[in-house]
Amino acid sequence: MARIEVVPQGGGEFAVRVEGWSFAVTASDGLAGELGAPDAQALVQQSFAFLLEREPVGSILPRFDLTLIERYFPEWREEMRGRWR
Repeated sequence: MARIEVVPQGGGEFAVRVEGWSFAVTASDGLAGELGAPDAQALVQQSFAFLLEREPVGSILPRFDLTLIERYFPEWREEMRGRWR
């Protein structure tokens, strides 16, 4: 699996690097709590792992809010809840 580096930028924004690709992602601690994640940074990391299980890194949007994932993958929320149990 690819190495996923997630760096908090403040204000719910995260810089993510995967195999030389860069992404800007927003995610709230409220969403992390709702999905059972320890914090938003961990949720972003697991969400990228989820995406990479389903599509190549070059297909991921360069900038997005984490909740956008469920538009393309409706199972995302339930899958994230299961990763923290």
